[in-house]
Amino acid sequence: MNTLNAPRVEVLDHISIARQPIVDGDRNVVAYELFNRPPAGARHTVESDVSLVFNAIANSTAPFAIAKSDLFVHALHEGLGGSHWDFLDPQKVIAVIPAVPQHDPERIAKLAPALAALRARGYRLSFPHVVVAPVYKTWQPLADFVKVDLSQIANVQLAPLLAAIRARTGATPIAMKVESSAQFAQLRTLGVPRFQGYWLSQPELLTPRVLAPGEIAAIKLFNLVSSAAPLEAVENALKLDAALGVNLLRIVNSPSTGLPQKVTSLRQAVMLLGYEKLGKWSALVLATASSGQSSLVNTSAILRGRMMELLALQDRTLDPGSAFLVGLLSQIESMLGSPMHITLAQLSVNDDIVAALLGGIGVYGDMLALAKACESEDEDDFSHAFSRLHFTLRQINLAHMEALSWADGALG
Repeated sequence: MNTLNAPRVEVLDHISIARQPIVDGDRNVVAYELFNRPPAGARHTVESDVSLVFNAIANSTAPFAIAKSDLFVHALHEGLGGSHWDFLDPQKVIAVIPAVPQHDPERIAKLAPALAALRARGYRLSFPHVVVAPVYKTWQPLADFVKVDLSQIANVQLAPLLAAIRARTGATPIAMKVESSAQFAQLRTLGVPRFQGYWLSQPELLTPRVLAPGEIAAIKLFNLVSSAAPLEAVENALKLDAALGVNLLRIVNSPSTGLPQKVTSLRQAVMLLGYEKLGKWSALVLATASSGQSSLVNTSAILRGRMMELLALQDRTLDPGSAFLVGLLSQIESMLGSPMHITLAQLSVNDDIVAALLGGIGVYGDMLALAKACESEDEDDFSHAFSRLHFTLRQINLAHMEALSWADGALG
């Protein structure tokens, strides 16, 4: 297939777009997998997957134009020769190739030249772990990544499977559906370098810790406050680093500040603290700023906050500042290493925010569930969250993509 019909713009009304991180052994984000979820009863087609690509490019700079990490993009067999590959960056995009139904040898052989041609253009290829089977021998030299679905592999089979992947393909293994810290540790011991799974966006609690904001964000905040920049500019600087935002809330809540009311947004927190105290605090922040890579937790927190804020802007009954704060604080357990209810008791945030974070209650709780669902491949979670809100799929998709662009640009 050399050409495809032009994708319909209205596809954003009929599919939901998600992006799931792939991390290394230190849980640093090294790539993302982009995929769509068609409505219940529908199936993926070449047209829907191509439309996803074109609409992502046309409606937002995210996730293709600005993402700093590799992107895993699904490719149906029928679309391997499609013209949409002309619009993607081979240096950034990895094509995720599914197995052949019933592992038909004739079909596997026929697809090998198309896969080789795609790889010759510079695209890397990712295959499921069944590629180590003898019937896929013609595909094995083309593999750059092999995904190991842990839900389909018995624990005793892991070591032999990984050995076969290395021996027959030389590809990088990626462990999918990592569900616990014990599983993560075992896989690292076995030499697996890449990991994917919903558990990874919810790291287990460690010891309570002090958050170290990013160096660039800390310098920007210091410069803005020193030059008496507009309130909006200061607020935006705080939004771009989860550690900055959370630390500000903790400072505002200190006894020396004497909060007259509960906080509903970062903007309000800045106003309550005042530029003089904020300037002194931002100078202190520079001493503890980290120059390390942005963590998965930090990325997830600001992405959730921005997506929720963008959705709230489309409903006059909602407060965008509160929506952002719910998303930002949704990862506070992982940030600080203490239970959510204990940390929230130390922060003077309003009751709607607390209810959303502790019990998923209210519209902000429903919006948070939706933002979380956009980070995973769980269609049931997304459908449930979507049914409880009045936003259209188009509004959700555009908010998600714009949030991806914003977060990627901020953390790049």
